[in-house]
Amino acid sequence: MSDVIVRDLTVEYRSGHYVVQPIAGLDLAVGSGELVLVLGPSGCGKTSLLSCLAGILAPASGTITVGELDVTALAGRQLAHYRRHGVGIVFQAGNLVPSLTAVENVAAPLRAAGVRGATATRRATDLLTTLGLADRARHRPGTMSGGQQQRVAIARALANDPRLIVADEPTAHLDCLHVDQVLRSLRDLARPGRAVVVSTHDSRLIPLADRVIDLTERKATPVRRGVARLRPGQVLFRQGDAGDVVYVVQRGEVELVCDRADGSEEVVGTATAGQYFGELAPLLGYPRSATARARTDCVVVAREVSEFRSEVPGGLTPRERRSRQPLRAGSR
Repeated sequence: MSDVIVRDLTVEYRSGHYVVQPIAGLDLAVGSGELVLVLGPSGCGKTSLLSCLAGILAPASGTITVGELDVTALAGRQLAHYRRHGVGIVFQAGNLVPSLTAVENVAAPLRAAGVRGATATRRATDLLTTLGLADRARHRPGTMSGGQQQRVAIARALANDPRLIVADEPTAHLDCLHVDQVLRSLRDLARPGRAVVVSTHDSRLIPLADRVIDLTERKATPVRRGVARLRPGQVLFRQGDAGDVVYVVQRGEVELVCDRADGSEEVVGTATAGQYFGELAPLLGYPRSATARARTDCVVVAREVSEFRSEVPGGLTPRERRSRQPLRAGSR
């Protein structure tokens, strides 16, 4: 049985005059008691997905259900109630209130939900004890280690016993000495009646997960290897796709197109014979920043990063360097 179901989720936001789409048509199901990791490079949509699950960000389209509740249909008081009771959030940097003690930080969401002071304090103390922090309950964040602060943040996320926990890069700011306790705490969160979704770059979490979702694998590039012959209008890759190869134009023209916020599109560059494009995505791990579309009948060659590195300026003759120029605009 799935506790969390994501169907055809698309997230868009504006960046200047353009539209950025970190998530397009995502389907995902997380079962009760599961710990699911969401992997992928910066910009692939990990934080956007967690923000949608938490009811903080409204998607452009698609649905998210937690149990029987359609989160994407909530608004006003119903949405506030879900954020308070239905989901717990563990932020990357903990985000504890520095002037409050650990027990006061954990009790804060309980007090906000109307729980009386003594009851909230007992619940907060029990959670801190469960996470091995009973002796730090009266300490403020500034006197605790990074790992201790993050475990306080986990206790706070559990305060109202939510059905869903989302954690955004929870070990990003921790050294190796403190990561182990946080990892074990995250593993213990997933139990019947609760699902846990964690975004991370930390490979140490992978053995603890029930499933791993790599967002880059859900954005396949149609032509990935070898030589491709394209007809006018045929798309090579789309804005937001993952990219692991660089393309060199052998014949014809390929235009790079960005979606604008007003619904129109803008041609930001054209690659002609001898030029390469799409190098930033595989070199830096970014998603494609533009759509590559054939302007004429053309032939392009996909190059592995290792091949590309051997062919760019250091490995080319002066004449080849002049003829094989990068397309700077939209070159991801």
